Amino acid sequence: MKILTILGARPQFIKAGSVSRQISKYNDIKEVIVHTGQHYDTNMSDIFFDEMKIKKPDYFLGIGGKSHGAMTGQMIEKIEEVAIKENPDFIIVYGDTNSTLAGAIVSSKLHIKLVHIEAGLRSFNMQMPEEVNRILTDRVSNLLFCPTDTAVKNLKNENFPFNTLNFRQEIYKVGDVMQDGAMFYRNFATKPSYDIKSDYILCTIHRAENTDDVKKLTNIFESLNQISKDIQIILPLHPRTKKMLTNLNINTHNLTIIEPVGYLEMVWLIDNCSFVMTDSGGLQKEAYFFKKPCITLRDETEWVELVECGANTLTGANKEKIINAYKNVVKFKDENLPLNLYGGGKASENIVKELLGFMQ
Repeated sequence: MKILTILGARPQFIKAGSVSRQISKYNDIKEVIVHTGQHYDTNMSDIFFDEMKIKKPDYFLGIGGKSHGAMTGQMIEKIEEVAIKENPDFIIVYGDTNSTLAGAIVSSKLHIKLVHIEAGLRSFNMQMPEEVNRILTDRVSNLLFCPTDTAVKNLKNENFPFNTLNFRQEIYKVGDVMQDGAMFYRNFATKPSYDIKSDYILCTIHRAENTDDVKKLTNIFESLNQISKDIQIILPLHPRTKKMLTNLNINTHNLTIIEPVGYLEMVWLIDNCSFVMTDSGGLQKEAYFFKKPCITLRDETEWVELVECGANTLTGANKEKIINAYKNVVKFKDENLPLNLYGGGKASENIVKELLGFMQ
Protein backbone atom coordinates (compact mmCIF):
# COMPACT_ATOMS: atom_id res chain seq x y z
CA MET A 1 0.00 0.00 0.00
CA LYS A 2 1.26 3.50 -0.82
CA ILE A 3 0.00 6.63 0.91
CA LEU A 4 0.56 10.21 -0.27
CA THR A 5 0.27 12.66 2.65
CA ILE A 6 -0.30 16.37 1.92
CA LEU A 7 0.84 18.86 4.57
CA GLY A 8 1.16 22.62 4.56
CA ALA A 9 1.80 23.87 8.10
CA ARG A 10 3.82 22.99 11.18
CA PRO A 11 0.77 21.85 13.21
CA GLN A 12 -0.15 19.47 10.41
CA PHE A 13 3.32 17.92 10.52
CA ILE A 14 3.00 17.42 14.26
CA LYS A 15 -0.38 15.72 13.81
CA ALA A 16 0.86 13.66 10.88
CA GLY A 17 3.91 12.57 12.87
CA SER A 18 1.72 10.47 15.15
CA VAL A 19 0.12 8.69 12.20
CA SER A 20 3.47 8.25 10.44
CA ARG A 21 4.92 6.57 13.51
CA GLN A 22 2.07 4.05 13.38
CA ILE A 23 2.43 3.55 9.62
CA SER A 24 6.15 2.83 10.02
CA LYS A 25 5.30 -0.30 12.01
CA TYR A 26 3.99 -1.93 8.82
CA ASN A 27 6.58 -2.99 6.25
CA ASP A 28 3.94 -3.26 3.52
CA ILE A 29 2.88 0.42 3.80
CA LYS A 30 4.94 3.19 2.19
CA GLU A 31 4.20 6.83 3.02
CA VAL A 32 5.29 9.68 0.73
CA ILE A 33 5.04 13.14 2.35
CA VAL A 34 4.47 16.33 0.36
CA HIS A 35 5.10 19.70 2.00
CA THR A 36 3.33 22.39 -0.02
CA GLY A 37 5.16 25.23 1.72
CA GLN A 38 1.90 27.02 2.54
CA HIS A 39 3.06 28.09 6.00
CA TYR A 40 6.77 27.66 5.45
CA ASP A 41 9.03 29.17 8.06
CA THR A 42 12.77 29.05 8.50
CA ASN A 43 12.42 26.97 11.67
CA MET A 44 11.27 23.98 9.59
CA SER A 45 14.83 22.86 8.94
CA ASP A 46 16.25 19.36 9.16
CA ILE A 47 16.81 20.05 12.86
CA PHE A 48 13.08 20.65 13.30
CA PHE A 49 12.19 17.26 11.82
CA ASP A 50 14.92 15.52 13.81
CA GLU A 51 13.91 17.10 17.12
CA MET A 52 10.21 16.43 16.50
CA LYS A 53 10.96 12.87 15.37
CA ILE A 54 8.99 13.49 12.17
CA LYS A 55 9.70 11.94 8.80
CA LYS A 56 11.24 14.54 6.50
CA PRO A 57 9.13 15.52 3.45
CA ASP A 58 9.84 13.64 0.24
CA TYR A 59 8.69 16.67 -1.78
CA PHE A 60 8.80 20.39 -0.99
CA LEU A 61 6.66 22.45 -3.39
CA GLY A 62 7.58 25.93 -2.10
CA ILE A 63 4.11 27.42 -2.60
CA GLY A 64 3.20 30.10 -0.06
CA GLY A 65 2.71 33.80 0.50
CA LYS A 66 0.11 34.15 -2.27
CA SER A 67 -3.62 34.84 -2.46
CA HIS A 68 -5.98 31.97 -1.68
CA GLY A 69 -6.74 31.43 -5.37
CA ALA A 70 -3.16 31.58 -6.61
CA MET A 71 -1.90 29.40 -3.80
CA THR A 72 -4.58 26.74 -4.14
CA GLY A 73 -4.33 26.65 -7.92
CA GLN A 74 -0.56 26.17 -7.92
CA MET A 75 -0.86 23.49 -5.24
CA ILE A 76 -3.37 21.56 -7.33
CA GLU A 77 -1.02 21.63 -10.31
CA LYS A 78 2.07 20.51 -8.36
CA ILE A 79 0.32 17.92 -6.18
CA GLU A 80 -1.22 16.40 -9.29
CA GLU A 81 2.25 15.95 -10.81
CA VAL A 82 3.45 14.15 -7.67
CA ALA A 83 0.31 12.01 -7.46
CA ILE A 84 0.64 10.85 -11.07
CA LYS A 85 4.29 10.03 -10.50
CA GLU A 86 3.77 8.17 -7.20
CA ASN A 87 0.41 6.54 -8.03
CA PRO A 88 -0.71 6.10 -4.39
CA ASP A 89 -3.60 4.02 -3.08
CA PHE A 90 -4.64 6.84 -0.73
CA ILE A 91 -4.13 10.56 -0.39
CA ILE A 92 -4.28 11.76 3.22
CA VAL A 93 -5.10 15.35 4.13
CA TYR A 94 -5.37 16.97 7.56
CA GLY A 95 -7.60 19.70 8.87
CA ASP A 96 -8.66 22.74 6.89
CA THR A 97 -5.81 24.57 5.10
CA ASN A 98 -5.60 25.45 1.41
CA SER A 99 -3.18 22.52 1.14
CA THR A 100 -5.95 20.27 2.43
CA LEU A 101 -8.42 21.47 -0.20
CA ALA A 102 -5.85 21.23 -2.99
CA GLY A 103 -5.03 17.64 -2.05
CA ALA A 104 -8.73 16.81 -1.96
CA ILE A 105 -9.34 18.22 -5.44
CA VAL A 106 -6.38 16.31 -6.91
CA SER A 107 -7.57 13.11 -5.27
CA SER A 108 -11.11 13.45 -6.63
CA LYS A 109 -9.96 14.31 -10.16
CA LEU A 110 -7.48 11.41 -10.33
CA HIS A 111 -9.90 8.98 -8.62
CA ILE A 112 -7.50 8.25 -5.78
CA LYS A 113 -9.12 7.35 -2.46
CA LEU A 114 -9.12 10.35 -0.15
CA VAL A 115 -8.66 10.24 3.63
CA HIS A 116 -9.62 13.29 5.67
CA ILE A 117 -8.23 13.34 9.20
CA GLU A 118 -10.12 15.79 11.48
CA ALA A 119 -13.27 15.43 9.38
CA GLY A 120 -16.64 16.81 10.47
CA LEU A 121 -15.41 19.87 12.32
CA ARG A 122 -17.63 22.91 11.92
CA SER A 123 -17.53 26.48 13.23
CA PHE A 124 -20.67 27.35 11.18
CA ASN A 125 -18.91 30.56 10.18
CA MET A 126 -18.66 30.66 6.40
CA GLN A 127 -16.54 33.80 6.58
CA MET A 128 -13.66 31.59 7.67
CA PRO A 129 -11.69 30.19 4.70
CA GLU A 130 -10.98 27.14 6.84
CA GLU A 131 -14.68 26.36 7.12
CA VAL A 132 -15.07 26.30 3.34
CA ASN A 133 -11.97 24.12 2.97
CA ARG A 134 -13.14 21.52 5.46
CA ILE A 135 -16.69 21.30 4.08
CA LEU A 136 -15.51 20.81 0.49
CA THR A 137 -12.86 18.30 1.56
CA ASP A 138 -15.35 16.25 3.54
CA ARG A 139 -17.70 16.01 0.56
CA VAL A 140 -15.15 14.24 -1.67
CA SER A 141 -13.45 12.10 1.02
CA ASN A 142 -13.79 8.32 1.08
CA LEU A 143 -12.68 7.90 4.67
CA LEU A 144 -13.82 10.53 7.15
CA PHE A 145 -11.87 10.21 10.41
CA CYS A 146 -13.66 12.27 13.06
CA PRO A 147 -12.10 13.25 16.38
CA THR A 148 -15.37 13.50 18.36
CA ASP A 149 -19.02 12.52 18.55
CA THR A 150 -19.87 16.12 17.65
CA ALA A 151 -17.92 15.84 14.40
CA VAL A 152 -19.76 12.64 13.50
CA LYS A 153 -23.07 14.31 14.29
CA ASN A 154 -22.20 17.28 12.06
CA LEU A 155 -21.62 14.94 9.12
CA LYS A 156 -24.84 13.04 9.77
CA ASN A 157 -26.73 16.35 9.81
CA GLU A 158 -25.27 17.11 6.37
CA ASN A 159 -26.49 13.75 5.00
CA PHE A 160 -23.17 11.94 5.12
CA PRO A 161 -22.13 9.30 4.21
CA PHE A 162 -22.56 10.07 0.53
CA ASN A 163 -22.42 6.80 -1.44
CA THR A 164 -22.99 6.28 -5.17
CA LEU A 165 -22.25 3.53 -7.66
CA ASN A 166 -18.62 4.67 -8.08
CA PHE A 167 -18.02 6.30 -4.71
CA ARG A 168 -17.77 4.70 -1.28
CA GLN A 169 -17.71 6.88 1.82
CA GLU A 170 -17.33 5.78 5.45
CA ILE A 171 -17.30 7.68 8.74
CA TYR A 172 -15.27 6.68 11.79
CA LYS A 173 -14.86 8.26 15.20
CA VAL A 174 -11.18 7.61 15.92
CA GLY A 175 -10.19 10.24 18.46
CA ASP A 176 -7.90 13.21 17.98
CA VAL A 177 -4.38 12.85 16.61
CA MET A 178 -3.41 16.05 18.42
CA GLN A 179 -3.81 14.25 21.72
CA ASP A 180 -1.55 11.46 20.49
CA GLY A 181 1.09 14.06 19.65
CA ALA A 182 0.70 16.05 22.87
CA MET A 183 1.16 12.96 25.02
CA PHE A 184 4.17 11.85 22.96
CA TYR A 185 5.94 15.22 22.99
CA ARG A 186 5.28 15.85 26.68
CA ASN A 187 8.29 13.63 27.35
CA PHE A 188 10.52 15.93 25.28
CA ALA A 189 9.19 19.34 26.38
CA THR A 190 11.76 22.06 27.11
CA LYS A 191 11.45 25.20 29.20
CA PRO A 192 11.85 28.46 27.24
CA SER A 193 14.72 30.72 28.32
CA TYR A 194 12.53 33.51 29.72
CA ASP A 195 11.69 34.79 33.21
CA ILE A 196 8.66 32.65 33.95
CA LYS A 197 6.94 32.71 37.34
CA SER A 198 5.44 29.61 38.94
CA ASP A 199 1.89 30.92 38.37
CA TYR A 200 1.09 32.29 34.92
CA ILE A 201 -1.44 32.40 32.08
CA LEU A 202 -0.39 31.27 28.61
CA CYS A 203 -1.98 33.49 25.97
CA THR A 204 -1.91 33.51 22.15
CA ILE A 205 -3.66 35.92 19.77
CA HIS A 206 -3.33 35.51 16.02
CA ARG A 207 -6.68 35.09 14.22
CA ALA A 208 -7.50 37.72 11.62
CA GLU A 209 -10.98 38.19 13.08
CA ASN A 210 -9.24 39.69 16.15
CA THR A 211 -6.00 41.15 14.78
CA ASP A 212 -7.68 42.96 11.88
CA ASP A 213 -10.45 44.51 13.98
CA VAL A 214 -9.28 47.57 15.91
CA LYS A 215 -12.07 47.46 18.47
CA LYS A 216 -11.69 43.74 19.16
CA LEU A 217 -7.92 43.88 19.45
CA THR A 218 -8.10 46.91 21.75
CA ASN A 219 -10.72 45.26 23.98
CA ILE A 220 -8.71 42.05 24.25
CA PHE A 221 -5.50 43.79 25.26
CA GLU A 222 -7.21 46.14 27.69
CA SER A 223 -8.61 43.02 29.35
CA LEU A 224 -5.23 41.28 29.37
CA ASN A 225 -3.55 44.34 30.89
CA GLN A 226 -6.12 44.38 33.68
CA ILE A 227 -5.76 40.65 34.39
CA SER A 228 -1.97 40.89 34.35
CA LYS A 229 -2.13 42.99 37.52
CA ASP A 230 -3.06 39.75 39.32
CA ILE A 231 -1.03 37.14 37.45
CA GLN A 232 1.76 36.97 34.88
CA ILE A 233 0.54 36.63 31.29
CA ILE A 234 3.05 35.06 28.89
CA LEU A 235 2.28 35.93 25.29
CA PRO A 236 4.33 34.39 22.44
CA LEU A 237 3.59 37.14 19.94
CA HIS A 238 2.54 36.26 16.40
CA PRO A 239 4.07 38.58 13.74
CA ARG A 240 0.63 39.65 12.49
CA THR A 241 -0.45 40.59 16.00
CA LYS A 242 2.83 42.38 16.71
CA LYS A 243 2.44 44.50 13.57
CA MET A 244 -1.11 45.55 14.47
CA LEU A 245 -0.23 46.34 18.09
CA THR A 246 2.63 48.54 16.90
CA ASN A 247 0.55 50.32 14.26
CA LEU A 248 -2.28 50.99 16.71
CA ASN A 249 0.04 51.86 19.62
CA ILE A 250 -1.83 49.47 21.91
CA ASN A 251 -0.38 49.17 25.42
CA THR A 252 1.23 45.81 26.28
CA HIS A 253 3.58 46.95 29.08
CA ASN A 254 2.10 44.70 31.77
CA LEU A 255 2.41 41.55 29.64
CA THR A 256 5.40 39.24 29.29
CA ILE A 257 5.85 39.38 25.51
CA ILE A 258 8.13 36.69 24.10
CA GLU A 259 9.12 35.61 20.61
CA PRO A 260 7.17 32.72 19.03
CA VAL A 261 8.41 29.46 20.53
CA GLY A 262 8.93 26.00 19.10
CA TYR A 263 6.41 23.25 19.70
CA LEU A 264 8.41 21.51 22.44
CA GLU A 265 8.65 24.81 24.33
CA MET A 266 4.95 25.43 23.78
CA VAL A 267 4.15 22.01 25.24
CA TRP A 268 6.16 22.97 28.35
CA LEU A 269 4.30 26.28 28.64
CA ILE A 270 0.91 24.56 28.39
CA ASP A 271 1.85 21.82 30.83
CA ASN A 272 3.06 24.27 33.47
CA CYS A 273 0.60 27.18 33.14
CA SER A 274 -2.40 27.86 35.37
CA PHE A 275 -4.72 28.18 32.40
CA VAL A 276 -4.88 29.29 28.77
CA MET A 277 -6.36 32.29 26.95
CA THR A 278 -6.36 32.01 23.16
CA ASP A 279 -8.10 32.44 19.82
CA SER A 280 -6.32 29.36 18.45
CA GLY A 281 -8.30 26.24 17.58
CA GLY A 282 -5.57 23.76 18.41
CA LEU A 283 -4.50 25.34 21.70
CA GLN A 284 -8.04 25.00 23.07
CA LYS A 285 -7.70 21.23 22.84
CA GLU A 286 -4.11 21.11 24.00
CA ALA A 287 -5.16 22.95 27.16
CA TYR A 288 -7.68 20.18 27.78
CA PHE A 289 -5.11 17.45 27.09
CA PHE A 290 -3.02 18.88 29.95
CA LYS A 291 -6.06 19.47 32.20
CA LYS A 292 -5.93 23.25 31.90
CA PRO A 293 -9.11 25.35 31.61
CA CYS A 294 -9.27 27.68 28.61
CA ILE A 295 -10.79 31.06 27.84
CA THR A 296 -11.37 31.33 24.10
CA LEU A 297 -11.36 34.85 22.66
CA ARG A 298 -13.71 33.98 19.82
CA ASP A 299 -17.48 33.95 19.36
CA GLU A 300 -17.59 30.30 18.27
CA THR A 301 -15.50 27.17 18.40
CA GLU A 302 -15.28 23.88 16.53
CA TRP A 303 -14.72 22.14 19.88
CA VAL A 304 -18.20 22.60 21.35
CA GLU A 305 -17.82 19.61 23.67
CA LEU A 306 -15.19 21.55 25.60
CA VAL A 307 -17.67 24.37 26.16
CA GLU A 308 -20.41 21.94 27.12
CA CYS A 309 -18.26 20.22 29.75
CA GLY A 310 -17.04 23.52 31.23
CA ALA A 311 -13.39 23.21 30.20
CA ASN A 312 -13.67 26.08 27.72
CA THR A 313 -15.37 29.48 28.03
CA LEU A 314 -16.21 31.54 24.94
CA THR A 315 -15.94 35.29 25.46
CA GLY A 316 -15.33 36.79 22.04
CA ALA A 317 -13.60 40.16 22.39
CA ASN A 318 -16.04 41.42 25.03
CA LYS A 319 -14.13 42.97 27.95
CA GLU A 320 -16.76 42.22 30.57
CA LYS A 321 -17.05 38.58 29.47
CA ILE A 322 -13.26 38.16 29.43
CA ILE A 323 -12.84 39.55 32.97
CA ASN A 324 -15.75 37.48 34.31
CA ALA A 325 -14.38 34.35 32.66
CA TYR A 326 -11.01 34.99 34.29
CA LYS A 327 -12.62 35.31 37.74
CA ASN A 328 -14.50 32.04 37.22
CA VAL A 329 -11.50 30.13 35.84
CA VAL A 330 -9.46 31.01 38.92
CA LYS A 331 -11.91 28.87 40.93
CA PHE A 332 -11.86 26.00 38.43
CA LYS A 333 -10.50 22.60 39.52
CA ASP A 334 -8.98 20.23 36.97
CA GLU A 335 -10.75 17.25 38.56
CA ASN A 336 -13.94 18.67 37.05
CA LEU A 337 -12.69 17.86 33.53
CA PRO A 338 -14.15 14.73 31.92
CA LEU A 339 -11.66 12.14 30.73
CA ASN A 340 -11.00 10.90 27.19
CA LEU A 341 -13.19 13.23 25.14
CA TYR A 342 -10.63 12.78 22.34
CA GLY A 343 -9.73 9.12 22.38
CA GLY A 344 -7.07 8.98 25.06
CA GLY A 345 -4.09 8.94 22.66
CA LYS A 346 -5.18 6.03 20.43
CA ALA A 347 -6.37 7.99 17.37
CA SER A 348 -3.38 7.24 15.13
CA GLU A 349 -3.56 3.55 15.91
CA ASN A 350 -7.28 3.54 15.08
CA ILE A 351 -6.71 5.39 11.79
CA VAL A 352 -4.10 2.95 10.48
CA LYS A 353 -6.26 0.01 11.51
CA GLU A 354 -9.22 1.35 9.52
CA LEU A 355 -7.01 2.15 6.51
CA LEU A 356 -5.87 -1.45 6.37
CA GLY A 357 -9.42 -2.68 6.72
CA PHE A 358 -10.70 -0.42 3.95
CA MET A 359 -8.30 -1.98 1.45
CA GLN A 360 -9.46 -5.53 2.17
